[in-house]
Amino acid sequence: MERDYPLEKVRNFGIIAHIDAGKTTTSERILFYTGMTHKIGEVHEGETVTDWMEQERERGITITAAAITCFWNKTDVKKAHENMYRFNIIDTPGHIDFTVEVKRSLRVLDGAVVVFDGVAGVEPQSETNWRYADEAKVPRICFINKLDRTGASFERSYASILDRLNTKAVRMQIPMGLEDEFEGVIDLLKMKAFKFAGEMGINVVEEEIPEKYKAEATKLRAELIERIVENDEVLMNDYLEGKEIPLDVLKKTLRKAVIANEIFPVYAGSALKNKGVQLVLDAVVDYCPSPLDIPAVHGIDPRTDEAIERHPSDKEPFAALAFKLQADPFVGQLTFFRVYSGTVEAGSYVYNATTGDKERVGRMVRLQADSREEVKKVFAGEIAAMVGLKNTKTSHTLCDEANPIILEEIKFPEPVISLRIEPKTKADQERMGMALKKLADEDPTFRISTDEETMETIISGMGELHLEILVDRMKREFNVEANVGKPQVAYKETITREAEAECKYIKQTGGRGQYGHVKIRIKPIDKTIAIEDLPKQTKRRDDHFEFTNSIKGGVIPQEFIAPVEKGIIEAMDRGVQAGYKVVDISAELYDGSFHDVDSSEIAFKIAGSQAFQDAVKKAGPVILEPIMKVEIVMPEQFMGDVAGNLSSKRAQIEGMGERGMMKVLTAQVPLSEMFGYTTSLRSMTEGRASSTMEFDHYDIVPSSVAAGIIEARK
Repeated sequence: MERDYPLEKVRNFGIIAHIDAGKTTTSERILFYTGMTHKIGEVHEGETVTDWMEQERERGITITAAAITCFWNKTDVKKAHENMYRFNIIDTPGHIDFTVEVKRSLRVLDGAVVVFDGVAGVEPQSETNWRYADEAKVPRICFINKLDRTGASFERSYASILDRLNTKAVRMQIPMGLEDEFEGVIDLLKMKAFKFAGEMGINVVEEEIPEKYKAEATKLRAELIERIVENDEVLMNDYLEGKEIPLDVLKKTLRKAVIANEIFPVYAGSALKNKGVQLVLDAVVDYCPSPLDIPAVHGIDPRTDEAIERHPSDKEPFAALAFKLQADPFVGQLTFFRVYSGTVEAGSYVYNATTGDKERVGRMVRLQADSREEVKKVFAGEIAAMVGLKNTKTSHTLCDEANPIILEEIKFPEPVISLRIEPKTKADQERMGMALKKLADEDPTFRISTDEETMETIISGMGELHLEILVDRMKREFNVEANVGKPQVAYKETITREAEAECKYIKQTGGRGQYGHVKIRIKPIDKTIAIEDLPKQTKRRDDHFEFTNSIKGGVIPQEFIAPVEKGIIEAMDRGVQAGYKVVDISAELYDGSFHDVDSSEIAFKIAGSQAFQDAVKKAGPVILEPIMKVEIVMPEQFMGDVAGNLSSKRAQIEGMGERGMMKVLTAQVPLSEMFGYTTSLRSMTEGRASSTMEFDHYDIVPSSVAAGIIEARK
């Protein structure tokens, strides 16, 4: 079976934005214009294709990333099969609680369309998503949406992109009119005006630029061309000599600059009013990379630990990354994957290099949001889903067993909020364990643990809405009724200075005794040290823990070193001051002794655990709490009340600004002070203020507050 679309005609891109900027509305227009749907679903009517979960339709927000395959023929090209492009699009959520969906989607996409609200411009989640895209080095096209709304300003929104995201953004279009008078856009490269006629703006009409916009368009075109030619020395010289540079040469140079993240083109429109979306799709074809434009993907050979790479070719060995799991009511477990090299066929076996398991690929489907098209073979550069894989989880690498590779894992943020949950009946109890496991497999930021003292189940996630949705899904999809406790903050513990401790664990029980003797040194971890710079004897390093064995001459036999480390890790998980997980510690085992007969793994594990607890108590232990970045938008008259209220919550106010007619206040506030804040903000401002909150960092809890936290845990 041959591929039906050559790789250069494939575009894998995501649609990302702050909540309510109009992502899903834009996605629905894309589906309509590409012929995937014959009716446009509206978010406010709960009829969209990409928001297919009941919870999404009820709340009018996107919760899971929906993958869609569709086909596009550029508006200025004759309709023919050879001019068609295959789009694999992922519509991602905007709410900060579901930020994991954006992060993992960007990991497997080649480009992104970033949607901005034409009134608000850059908002907090726009910044977070932009940062994720920077980390993934994903080229971006900006679309300033909602220019038909009261208070919309293309220039103000564009200025906020330059100011808060990147100075490399450049206008490709300007709007003709704003608010009620928004009638179309001017393309600065072509120097033509475009209007959108017919049902749902399906006909793109090219016109001459109206006289009143000509002077501004000419000035801005000169700016745009300057920015393009800066990326090519020959063109720069031609431009300085006053030569007219052909349009196709400008576009080719612009494409290279966009793929290299040297330019971020900015487009204008209104998805709801059906203006401008088709021209953004043309821009995706013209400027977003195909899989061939992306550098080879890097990984390691699990047999030798050597770095290897795979190129986007059907002839190379198969390598793919599983980036999302989804429980499907009709076909069972779906595993979404991106193929980086080679091909995979239904009915064949794939090797999971992360776990070492072989799994059979029963069926494969390409998704049109909630409907599916079965496919027999998936090629390099494509995105699809496998049905029925049992042991493959998010971030696992699937590959050819004869040529194994492990691709870089997707790193997910730690949960910051927890709830206690218990089943209502005995029947619910059995179903709850299965439901929680399936939900945790789907969502790597959702964690399940058990309180060892009370044996209660604790679920942790990224925010109140995140956990509310998961509990709601448990009820609807798995028929599990549960009682839920109040939200609790995910505190952590750490140390502030170096300390040493010794533990001699000796136990005589009549027969063979137990003997384990260790001396350890602990210090706060230096997050700035790269893993490759650590000393060779370092055994383990992750973001929160580092273990070094510096014992010389067999003072402790090798087989007892790992149990010492295990004992320390278990003590870290249990906590020392208030039972919260201990993080950011470097532990060194530097001395000790053993007994020929009585020493055992368990004795050294207990000695390691007790020595660690003693050392922490001497090392200036502190409790850490999650600090949230909060942005509040409100009318001016409420500014004093809101700022005063935040100050009473241990907030650090970072700045005050303006957004149109509204005032904007940004602050950093401890999460523990922010439960139920939305309700109190509404009552304080007559319902006219809105707030967004996202995790920023962990910080030390003041000693007066810490005493109360420790007391409450006793």
